[in-house]
Amino acid sequence: MEEKKIGKVMISNSSREMYPALHLTKLDVIEYYLRIAPRILPYLEERALVLQRFPEGVDHPGFYEKDAPAGTPGWVRLYPYHSVSADRDLRYIVCDNPDTLIWLANLAALELNIPLARLENPDAPDILLFDIDPEPPAGFPEAVSTAFILRDMLLDLGLVPFVKTSGKKGLHVVIPLAGGYRFYQTRNFVHAVGALLAKESSLVVAELAQTKDPGKVFIDYLQNSAWKTMISPYSLRATGAATVSTPVSWSDLAGRVVPDDFTIRTIHAGREDPWMNLNTAAERLPEVG
Repeated sequence: MEEKKIGKVMISNSSREMYPALHLTKLDVIEYYLRIAPRILPYLEERALVLQRFPEGVDHPGFYEKDAPAGTPGWVRLYPYHSVSADRDLRYIVCDNPDTLIWLANLAALELNIPLARLENPDAPDILLFDIDPEPPAGFPEAVSTAFILRDMLLDLGLVPFVKTSGKKGLHVVIPLAGGYRFYQTRNFVHAVGALLAKESSLVVAELAQTKDPGKVFIDYLQNSAWKTMISPYSLRATGAATVSTPVSWSDLAGRVVPDDFTIRTIHAGREDPWMNLNTAAERLPEVG
């Protein structure tokens, strides 16, 4: 077993292939997260992480992990929380420095998922999420066309939306929120806007019972719930192409980009971040009738 130390972390199995089709190793994953640290850390800080780990690589089943694993170093920040639904105490990992990011990559935590609220008040969302999810044979082009209809509707409501690729077939459109909201309010808002979109476009469905309707695009409002998560901006995805969930500008999206344009090999911290003003653009939600 080969080992080397990066920062505070002793790396194990650095040559194990995480993305076998591309021959990308754990060391490649670690180097990506080191490279992108200036971009991803602001989105991870002060949030409780849910990991999706792939110790044997993406061609083997992974698993979700909320609770910090045995052997977590003492210098990793943890957030204790009693889960009523699980009826147990959890210790969520908080990633607020590059060493923790390296340690997570060494755990083969390829996908880093964040809740829509910060630790200071986990029941008060500071992000509202429209999860645009196309059902085959609909795909990314249909997600894009839906996102632009949604953007125009939100602009008409006085809101300025941000968009990113999910890293798979869909898109995430978000609104940064001013304080004081609860999840039932954001969930109801997204549901109401989705219903309006469904009236405007026959492509769109807004009800849970329709989520698997072939060729439709579901506006998933249910992620707007306490302790539900979205994939972090700049997180890797467990796809054969080693895609990255990447913030894009609306002009980028109009330029016919595809998810495979944004990968471990193409994304770097020097790239302009279309979400750079996200944390200073908090908004109030209008009434939707």
